[in-house]
Amino acid sequence: MSAVLKMGGADRAPPRHFLEIMDHDPATLRRMLELGVQAKRGAVAGRPLAGKTVALIFEKPSTRTRVSFEVGIRQLGGDAIVLSSRDMQLGRGETPADTARVLSRYVDAIMLRTDNVAKIRELAEHATVPVINGLTDVSHPCQIMADVMTFEEHRGAIAGQVVAWTGDGNNVAQSFIQAAARFGFILRIATPPELAPPVTLIEWARTQGARIELTSDPVAAVKDARCVVTDTWVSMSDEKPDAGAINRHNLLAPYQLNQALLKRAAPDAIVMHCLPAHRGEEITDEVMDGPHSVVFDEAENRLHAQKGVLLWALGGAG
Repeated sequence: MSAVLKMGGADRAPPRHFLEIMDHDPATLRRMLELGVQAKRGAVAGRPLAGKTVALIFEKPSTRTRVSFEVGIRQLGGDAIVLSSRDMQLGRGETPADTARVLSRYVDAIMLRTDNVAKIRELAEHATVPVINGLTDVSHPCQIMADVMTFEEHRGAIAGQVVAWTGDGNNVAQSFIQAAARFGFILRIATPPELAPPVTLIEWARTQGARIELTSDPVAAVKDARCVVTDTWVSMSDEKPDAGAINRHNLLAPYQLNQALLKRAAPDAIVMHCLPAHRGEEITDEVMDGPHSVVFDEAENRLHAQKGVLLWALGGAG
């Protein structure tokens, strides 16, 4: 018999959280993507989230995450409540555990976008409804689900293909590392040594059979890749100047995704960027707006991939 949770005197099955790519096996992740593809094709019958309410909590600014989740929930027949840290006691000292216990009595799922990964983990530990990671300082799993969907729309199955990352080993790069272990693609990561992703994460991925190649040479990383990915050099949490901080722009200038670098990739390579982009820094206009770019298809697929996650988490889809 499966475990159950007690909430308000009623029995409830354990919630289906979506916190990290690494938490799920390939079949489960594939199921989420299948549901997202079905939603994009209009093949999801009726209003499967009718009567469901999702709390969307933003402790960091957002364009794509807010709009894609809110629109997706409504297109599936559900309701969304959008909250910021200014609206909640969570931003005034209430613990994530207490917030989770209260919101679980009101809503059917919680999405959190935060700097602090410990906060979302505590929220999920105490929630009796699904918790979805809308971004943390160490990962961005919904983005990577959209990226896999986008690659496969344009170039077929991602397993065995070479994906190259050039730039900072940030939270998006770290979710790509997890995805390489689950979706079976070869991941080459080019970063300055000072900004490389965590060694422990690389080691975990390799124990899972992932083929991860680390280098400080962006040309070596991009050579013959079918997909080249970059991201902003300065995250929203690092925008305030700090005299003691690493000068990221000087370190990362050689990793700019420009036409010269893109020419080293496969002739049919596609270019991704999760946005927002700082044009002229990590990516040039020529590449961003060029024929290899699928950046705006990728942005659209946040809507559809997240519908798949929601349907899996809330709809009981297998």
